[in-house]
Amino acid sequence: MKQNNIKPNNKILKWVLVIVFIIALFLSINWATYARPPLQEAIQAMESDDLVSITQEPWLTFTPNLNKSNTGLIFYPGGRIDPIGYATLMHVISSEGYLVVVPEMPINMAVFNPSIADDIIAYYPYISNWVIAGHSVGGTMAAQYTIKHRDSIDGLMIWASYPAENADISDFDIPVVSIYGSMDPGVSESSISERKHLLPEDTNYIRIEGGDHHQFGSYLIQSEEDYAVISRTSQHEQIIQASLDLLHLVSHEE
Repeated sequence: MKQNNIKPNNKILKWVLVIVFIIALFLSINWATYARPPLQEAIQAMESDDLVSITQEPWLTFTPNLNKSNTGLIFYPGGRIDPIGYATLMHVISSEGYLVVVPEMPINMAVFNPSIADDIIAYYPYISNWVIAGHSVGGTMAAQYTIKHRDSIDGLMIWASYPAENADISDFDIPVVSIYGSMDPGVSESSISERKHLLPEDTNYIRIEGGDHHQFGSYLIQSEEDYAVISRTSQHEQIIQASLDLLHLVSHEE
């Protein structure tokens, strides 16, 4: 009778390696697809009302029902954040008459599809003015898109972020606002100042006293990530006002 040359210990080792591989694969997929879940206030903001209609296909879209502007807003989410995590802010912005589109990004990172705005702009031909914005890495990618689309972007909003060194739009004649929190350890006064040469001289810099990086949305964070010393509501009010000021400016420039 033919004997099996594989020792029992080798068989066990093979199965251990298979199990380890499966676990590693599962963890990798889970990490790549994870997005910080929205808080209840953001979920509630997903309900359509008299002022705003909300749909999720082909992108998360907030469509104003009244006083519709010719200006639209494309918003790139921050890294690994569910787009719904920004619904609290986008609902209010849209209620002022602005179409707002928040695309979902591959593995929740705008860096993997920074040109998605091409599809959004083509999808809404009735919008004549486009403002692009983004939070964190989404803000960096929004600036990256802007430098390559001088003729189609009419305004830029950067939330808790700054442009990359290869995204110099200092000679662009468009309104730009950079909004950041004083308690953000990653996007500080110094890191903002170091990159001012990349943005137009008349860029509006808005420092939210007591605000932090994560209160630019409404999504779950760990306690050690919470640096804010003002309420999320207060920070959102300041973000919304600064964003609307720029949108109003663009909509009235045509």
